[in-house]
Amino acid sequence: MQELTIIALTLITIYLLIGAFFFFYQRKLIYYPTGVDPDFSADEIKLTSQGHELRGWVLHPGKSQAVIYFGGNSELVTHREQFFDDVFADYSVYIVNYRGYGNSEGFPSERALFADALALYDRIAPDHESVMAYGRSLGSGVAAYLAARRPLERVILLTPYDSVERVAQRMYPIFPVRFFLKDHFDSAALAQDIDMPVLIATAELDRVIPLQHSLRLRERFDPQQLRYAMIRGAAHNDIVDFADYRQLVSDFIAS
Repeated sequence: MQELTIIALTLITIYLLIGAFFFFYQRKLIYYPTGVDPDFSADEIKLTSQGHELRGWVLHPGKSQAVIYFGGNSELVTHREQFFDDVFADYSVYIVNYRGYGNSEGFPSERALFADALALYDRIAPDHESVMAYGRSLGSGVAAYLAARRPLERVILLTPYDSVERVAQRMYPIFPVRFFLKDHFDSAALAQDIDMPVLIATAELDRVIPLQHSLRLRERFDPQQLRYAMIRGAAHNDIVDFADYRQLVSDFIAS
């Protein structure tokens, strides 16, 4: 009996220690800040949000239409230059590093990224007739928030999730994630406030964001405002390289 008690206490202690690790280091598990691409060159943009300087670039400056790109976790957003040149040639494309990413100041969090998205929109909107949001993976939650808070022409959500909380709960089912998660990125809850055309694109072989989380988000939108497609053969990280995906985005922004 005493041995069973010792085993039980040991297992409980291990469980609590792992839980404590997840609580105190959760943002290091969510955000993987990238560095700066020394070979990239474009018109720079700087803005201050909540006392932190954010730095990024604008491709094709001076266009009447604009798109703000919110990248994926650990994505070097400047690596998408060719895609933007091919698909968004008629748009001014804004790619600004999240807080703590690249040469932007501060530390990333849900509240910080949301505030910075609003600040960027408010900065550039007066210079354009329309603004679109385009979010990939982690950035889909930021794009969804912006779409729920500001008037956009349309929004593109690439490999999105219903919420980070639900994705994390699936990954760590033995822990009560909802009680200690700091950053929820609940895009599903924001869907009812998004009143514009929406494109959701998923990858058939996605192993980062399980398909069911994207489909749950899809269900929250009015079918009349939504276009959805799954790119066959694509994975989470290479979907942008597929011709079918590029054509999908081109058709959506031209419709």
